[in-house]
Amino acid sequence: MDIREEYLKFFESKNHARVASAPLVPEDATLLFNNAGMVPFKSIFTGEVPTPANPRATSCQTCLRAGGKHNDLENVGHTARHHTFFEMLGNFSFGNYFKEEAIAYAWEFITEVIKLPVDKLWVTVHESDDEAEELWKKHVAPERIMRLGDDDNFWSMGDTGPCGPCSEIFYDQGAEHFNGPEDKMGGDGDRFLEIWNLVFMQYEVKVAGGERIPLAKPSIDTGMGLERVVAIKEGALSNYGSSLFMPLIRKVEEMIGKEYLYESGASYRVIADHIRTAVFLLAQGTNFSNEGRGYVLRRILRRAVRHGYLLGFREPFMFKIVDTLVIIMGKEYAYLEEKAAVVAEQIELEEARFFKTIERGIALFEEELARTKETFSGEVAFKLYDTFGFPLDLTEDMLKSHNMKLDSAKFEELMQQQRKSAKAAWKGSGDEQNHGDFKELLEKFGENTFVGYDFTEHSGEVLALLDEEFKATQTLNVGESGWVLLDTTPFYAESGGQTGDCGELEGFAEVLDTKKFFGLSLCQVKVSKALQPGIVVDAKVDSSRSEIIKHHSATHLLHAVLFDVLGEHIAQAGSLNEANRLRFDFSHPKAVTAEELAEIENRVNNEIMRAIPATTRVMSIDEAKNSGAKAQFGEKYGDEVRVVSFEDASIEFCGGVHVNNTANIGSFIITKESGVSAGVRRIEAVCGNAAYKYFAEQRALLKEVENEVKNLDVLAGINRLKTNITELKAELKEAQESAKVEITALNVNGVSVIVEEYPAGDIKEKIDALKNENEKLCAMLFQVKGDKVLIACGVKGADAKAGDWIKNIAPILGGGGGGRPDFAQAGGKDASKLPEAKEASLNYIKEVLA
Repeated sequence: MDIREEYLKFFESKNHARVASAPLVPEDATLLFNNAGMVPFKSIFTGEVPTPANPRATSCQTCLRAGGKHNDLENVGHTARHHTFFEMLGNFSFGNYFKEEAIAYAWEFITEVIKLPVDKLWVTVHESDDEAEELWKKHVAPERIMRLGDDDNFWSMGDTGPCGPCSEIFYDQGAEHFNGPEDKMGGDGDRFLEIWNLVFMQYEVKVAGGERIPLAKPSIDTGMGLERVVAIKEGALSNYGSSLFMPLIRKVEEMIGKEYLYESGASYRVIADHIRTAVFLLAQGTNFSNEGRGYVLRRILRRAVRHGYLLGFREPFMFKIVDTLVIIMGKEYAYLEEKAAVVAEQIELEEARFFKTIERGIALFEEELARTKETFSGEVAFKLYDTFGFPLDLTEDMLKSHNMKLDSAKFEELMQQQRKSAKAAWKGSGDEQNHGDFKELLEKFGENTFVGYDFTEHSGEVLALLDEEFKATQTLNVGESGWVLLDTTPFYAESGGQTGDCGELEGFAEVLDTKKFFGLSLCQVKVSKALQPGIVVDAKVDSSRSEIIKHHSATHLLHAVLFDVLGEHIAQAGSLNEANRLRFDFSHPKAVTAEELAEIENRVNNEIMRAIPATTRVMSIDEAKNSGAKAQFGEKYGDEVRVVSFEDASIEFCGGVHVNNTANIGSFIITKESGVSAGVRRIEAVCGNAAYKYFAEQRALLKEVENEVKNLDVLAGINRLKTNITELKAELKEAQESAKVEITALNVNGVSVIVEEYPAGDIKEKIDALKNENEKLCAMLFQVKGDKVLIACGVKGADAKAGDWIKNIAPILGGGGGGRPDFAQAGGKDASKLPEAKEASLNYIKEVLA
């Protein structure tokens, strides 16, 4: 039985709209991840946006709990039912039906559709909820209904947000399997397994610790854990024993060559759970990093690798499990199969990085553990984190098996000092969170009309004004800032990597930015003349729009060229299109070579020079996919989508604004290629006016270089400088070596006599230096230069002549020379005679001075 599909079909039959799973990364800025089925509907429950036309919905939402209040990470692998990634089946009523129908639907589904035995089912209600208990008595014997307090039966998504009493359905797995003291209803044992939570959404908490405010209309939010129900239907006493996990465990078993036994198999279960989390996050566009969601991803993968290490793996292995997961879940989530190759590549790279340090890290851990009696050093834990890449909870997980505590205070102190930025990773997404009077605007006016594809100037009526806190106001006065809702707007709202337009409401305000909130395109303004609703203004988009769209269209061409040049594994991981640059992130396992970058740049410019006209079509999403158009995961697409194409050069889903012809882009210059994270590269480039400025700056720089090297042929000038530098280095080396030579003087009748080989340096300058050091001197120095020998000699305060001396010695070396009585130079051609020449020179001068 396909429980996922049966559930969705059942609620469709009850007039619920089937809603596809939202991405794991939520739009809610207070959360790192979607951690429950209701998260994508939060703005509806809180009344921030109007109730949809169909106030009933059903979904199978992918969820992740690995941080904050809802954090199951430390339990994963050690219990039968905890996971980081899981699927939550849910049905929702937005002010439509309430407790009676929710309870009846739940009972019908579990007893008549999936046919769970009634004698195995138990129910809990909140201790104050008389109504729910009476409703349940229509289906369940009173003795099978239990009242519990807030800890068990009051649900809230976090410190703030929707909340309410709940009712939970439990399945009795049997006393024959679980018979410990906690295996009772309300206990912590595994006998009574919670399978479905019906939340009666009656309140909202706006401020942490604040009062519970009744919601405008009571609503229903239910959540059923798919993994638990699949395990029950398959007769497995652990979620990990079901068909959702066992193929993953068997794959690990096959690779390591060790049999999986449940009692000792926690590491197998951790790996099976964590590969699901890693693959879904990567496939949805989250990448490994040291902060935010990317850090959660990294620590989960590293936790799995550490458990693999315990099993005996010494090289990357997680990436080999990806294909098995695709077989299990690829039918429901087609993007897993599309991204499988690149995801496996990213995982392998991240594993390889961690395997390089894991052994040394574990050795350090074991050394400290041997010295620890009660509390493990926070300093060592920080070193494991900072030097060896061990996330804190990985160290805590290792300590757990030794029943050891950690000096968390010291660890936190060190984190404060050196890694303050990492703490922000647990406080939310880091994105700006906006709450305001959007619902009222949507209900009164609906979404406004964007005409910016065809116009950069257009008149529009001011429908509403919001202050900087997004609260409705009747006036924005001179000097104030706020937001304007126009009925018709030419300003493009930031989306899909394209920055929002700026410009002016002529005579009234400067438009600083344009953003979209719940479908409303709002202009952020600085007012120069008072604005009020009802005023008609002339909206003019700034000329920077023409430069933004050049970069946006070039990004499409770049995406297509990367696919051709680097391979079909290329997938977009992010983009930014501004007036003066573009940035494109994409999956690729290694740095792009200079040759590849040159080819990419050349091919994009060829497409520009082909002067390809842009074509825009609105078509059904299936038609668009069949056309080969590239779509981006996480983007919301309706039944119909806008497809932008440049003939055979590029075709993509895109709601952005583009040039009419590639020739309008002008030119495309890559300015930088770099790595963003493991398996993700980034190309930065400039087009249009920015490309001309870049060219002009490079030309000016070249002129400066010409002047510095004093040569119009800068390469020739640089080569000449390099040659000069090489020669100077050689001379410097010679001088340094000559400075190390010890010159020994022989005293002959009160005269210092020196006859030596001087291997490097200026021998004439050395003779002068020796004269300055001695009152009476006769010195002859020899220096070999290749096959030749240089000779210099000097006389000071002695009865000898340098010229005569050198004339007697130079012929021995096959040369000649002469000079003054105090100084003479010569050269020889036969360096092999140097020992003979030195001996003759010394004998000659001794005779002269005798």
